[in-house]
Amino acid sequence: MYMNREGYPDITAGKAIRQASAEERKRDGEVGILITMLKQIISLAGFELVGRIELKDRKTGKEYK
Repeated sequence: MYMNREGYPDITAGKAIRQASAEERKRDGEVGILITMLKQIISLAGFELVGRIELKDRKTGKEYK
């Protein structure tokens, strides 16, 4: 249960934080799938990835390295 600064339960804030965390975990999983797909496409094209793949979410600005 989420508690506010005064130590009281804050159900609304707790729900919002859990929802945001769940969405972020989902997005992280989607990025992992995307990177795997990119690596497979590169391999199928007869190439080898020699560097890191870096992505930036246009909506949130979060960077994945």
